[in-house]
Amino acid sequence: MIEKRSRSEMARAVARDIPSGSYVNLGIGLPVLALEHWTPADEVVVHSENGILGMRALAHDEEPDPDLTNAAKAPVGMLPGGSFFHHADSFAMMRGGHLDYCVLGAYQVSASGDLANWSLGDTGRADAVGGAMDLAVGAKRVHVVMEHLTKGEQPRLVAQCSLPLTGAGVVDRVYTDLATVDVTNNGFVVREMVPGLTRAQLQDRTGAPLSFELEERHA
Repeated sequence: MIEKRSRSEMARAVARDIPSGSYVNLGIGLPVLALEHWTPADEVVVHSENGILGMRALAHDEEPDPDLTNAAKAPVGMLPGGSFFHHADSFAMMRGGHLDYCVLGAYQVSASGDLANWSLGDTGRADAVGGAMDLAVGAKRVHVVMEHLTKGEQPRLVAQCSLPLTGAGVVDRVYTDLATVDVTNNGFVVREMVPGLTRAQLQDRTGAPLSFELEERHA
């Protein structure tokens, strides 16, 4: 039986691979869970597009401040030295190449690094891209965290996106509940798989060819 990564384990894998001293933006939903896997000692500076630098997760017994929320309107805390600024300044940071990483959710990622994460293309539904386009083209590296398959058991890693694009050729690495996959000039390269999963099983769940260069990982 294949034991998938939990949402927390996926977020932990993301957090583990971001080096100390990085400036990072975390998208709404699954990406922001990475916040729970850093401590002040990790010296990862987290940005939120509503105008925060130095965001941290609340401690379990910490009373939330109703005036201190991230872009998803979820309560957060601040590291010592954290700052607040105008929304326009926040987007200037995003567009100006000042973020080392952004971590986004996605509906699809293509083998050439195209990202589709803002619309399922449903008629009559008002989708909004938010700051995802700015982040996708402005951050130095774009990582995606998402489930490997849709609820309908269709691959999210595909040869070519069928959904409206957020950005073309922007994704560097993808974390799923089954694997960690880099996007390279030669397509998808698998760096890590969950225990018990075979290469054939992972390929069967992926909509584009995979190559495998597995890395040794330590807890």
